Amino acid sequence: MFEILFQKIDEKISLSPEEQESIKPFFTPKKLRKKQYFLQAGEVCKYVVFIEKGALRSYTIDDKGHEHIVQFALEGWWISDNYSFFTSEPSSYMIDALEDSEILLLSLPDYESMVLKVPKMERYLRILMQNSLIALQSRILSSLSYSTEEKYLKLLSTYPDIIHRFPQHLIASYLGIAPETLSRIRKKITFKK
Repeated sequence: MFEILFQKIDEKISLSPEEQESIKPFFTPKKLRKKQYFLQAGEVCKYVVFIEKGALRSYTIDDKGHEHIVQFALEGWWISDNYSFFTSEPSSYMIDALEDSEILLLSLPDYESMVLKVPKMERYLRILMQNSLIALQSRILSSLSYSTEEKYLKLLSTYPDIIHRFPQHLIASYLGIAPETLSRIRKKITFKK
């Protein structure tokens, strides 16, 4: 474990082998089975999660029982409820495994200790937060301004792995549309080609 984490860190900053070794103890490895929860609504999110293998999703369920996926996370991605994690308020989200997964957990006390011990990690985590904010703003713009076809095409171009890895009903939930609508969009796009 830790191979993908260090590969992803190396994409943003450079850690020496000694620094890599010194951050390992701050992470707790864990395995999740497919459909196993990492977080349930109403609980406080005690960790940020790095995915070494597998896939997770963050979602809510509305009063009518409809699921709304907020985020997918694949190998090399981070997932959490940042609001709950940093404020200790109960989460509104559920996070569960879409596949058998191997993850690394980082608690808030370990997060704080790690950035003190290896200051470069603070820069890395700040870059992640900036990128997360940019992705969130892009998602909001897409949700407010794009047609359903444009939303799907943007997802397809930005995250092609998601389209090929998950069933249509999950992708439709992420896009905020009915699975039947997604099916029509896919047919229309195929017909245009």
